[in-house]
Amino acid sequence: MSRKCDVCGKGTLKGNNVSHSNIKTKTLWHPNLQKVKAVVDGTVKRVQVCTRCIRSGKVQKAA
Repeated sequence: MSRKCDVCGKGTLKGNNVSHSNIKTKTLWHPNLQKVKAVVDGTVKRVQVCTRCIRSGKVQKAA
């Protein structure tokens, strides 16, 4: 299962943690994904959606 939003495609970001002494270590930032029952093409499916898509109304939750 990929760590990617099924609506907007938001995924993992890579970068560095930078300490006070300027030492860099690799790190990952993951989107806040939620498993939601949503209406997709008239049918109810379970999709992984980021919280921003849920909050902005891009996903119609199934009742």
